[in-house]
Amino acid sequence: MKILFIVSHLRDWPFPLPGVTVVPARAYLTDPAYTGCDATKVFNLCNSFRYQSRGYYVSMLADARGHQPLPDIKAIEDLQSEGIIQLLADSLDELIQSALMQVDANAFELTAYFGRTPDGQCMQLGEQLFNLLRMPLLQARFERDGGRWRLRHVHALTLDDIAPERLRTVADAAADCLKGHRHRTREPAAQKPTLAILRTPDCQALPSNPAAIRKFQEAAEALGMRSEVIARADAERAMRFDALFIRDTTNVNHYTYLLARRAAVAGLVVMDDPDSILKCNNKVYMTELLNRHRIPIPKTMLVHRGNVDQVIATLGLPCILKQPDGAFSIGIEKAGSKEELLAKAHALLETSELILAQEYLPTEFDWRVGILDRKPLFVCKYFMAPGHWQIIKHENNRQSREGLTTAFALNEAPRDVIDVAMQAANLIGDGFYGVDLKQRGNQCYIIEINDNPNVDAGNEDGVLRDALYRQVMSVFRNRIEARKGSVA
Repeated sequence: MKILFIVSHLRDWPFPLPGVTVVPARAYLTDPAYTGCDATKVFNLCNSFRYQSRGYYVSMLADARGHQPLPDIKAIEDLQSEGIIQLLADSLDELIQSALMQVDANAFELTAYFGRTPDGQCMQLGEQLFNLLRMPLLQARFERDGGRWRLRHVHALTLDDIAPERLRTVADAAADCLKGHRHRTREPAAQKPTLAILRTPDCQALPSNPAAIRKFQEAAEALGMRSEVIARADAERAMRFDALFIRDTTNVNHYTYLLARRAAVAGLVVMDDPDSILKCNNKVYMTELLNRHRIPIPKTMLVHRGNVDQVIATLGLPCILKQPDGAFSIGIEKAGSKEELLAKAHALLETSELILAQEYLPTEFDWRVGILDRKPLFVCKYFMAPGHWQIIKHENNRQSREGLTTAFALNEAPRDVIDVAMQAANLIGDGFYGVDLKQRGNQCYIIEINDNPNVDAGNEDGVLRDALYRQVMSVFRNRIEARKGSVA
């Protein structure tokens, strides 16, 4: 297996280690030599894991390339939530108490490099924190509360945070870590057969209208489940349920992801799960993943500040610029001139290290294939908004306008459309996905894969009617029963 240490600058890691290649982050993100490496483990030692920073994208693309990143995006996001850290730490409570028993203070900070503590204290605790959080360099703070130690905070360290005289200790810990691999602990299972449906009425661009929510609840009741609609303000109560169905618009840097992650850690059946939210909500990740598996997409270019001037020569005009986490036609721009392209690209690059440029493929409609539990559920045509090049037209100070939706029976839709959509969605997982495709002649192109896809009464259910809602609820019911059986 290849071992890559990804750093912000080569000077950050001056220590040669047997079998380890040190690579600058920019090279890892943009050099094609790193896109096709098989059996690779990536240790991300960048100096920032901020959302959509270079370090963030290293872990994101390493995952897309099958490179086993440490930390992965889930770990990076976990550290942003004290609630999730506490849930994860609960499984270590007994070890925490025994490891800190002899500490004669009311607070204690533990530093761990690759699971090893530099001063030799609490070695087993440092190793288990590494196993749990998958963060190569971390610092944890514990405080005594009522006679018991509590984990209060964990944050990632970077090489910049470590004194120069300590770097040799870090290198020794890395060498020791590379002798073997650790594994994640299993997440606990859920206990009760109830379903929370997250839907906050004032959330922008909700994926289900009120009539669809009622139909989901009716289907749940028919299958012997109790359901309740909760809003963002009720999020704390979600942990009391057996399953969570997210019907708010999701994003990574957003409460929906944090809630999904907490629910998964607590043992709930979650749809869509945090992994799906992470993967589907970043178009850079998706492009890398689809290219790796040779699934057709429009001609696409990864754009950063150093290659904006190459977009027109590569893709021509007009072309499409995409914010990595844009959704519902927001953060997607069409550029028809060089001046427009430069202005829009630089604006998008203000908030993300990388964006996408894509060839423009004009069509009257996009196909949407709804896929649930690795099976096709529905097929629709989404027509472009009147006088616009997208399905949704956002107008200043006015309500957005959408094109028409027409549902098709599965046996009436082109087989190639369904097959390509299935191939793409299966790369993400077994959740609930809406795969958008364009079809030109006999060729299908994946545009994006959406987690928690639209299900509006009167649109996506145009063929299946109430059976669509029953099928979704049946998957929840089956997964709840399977999870209960696994801990019986």
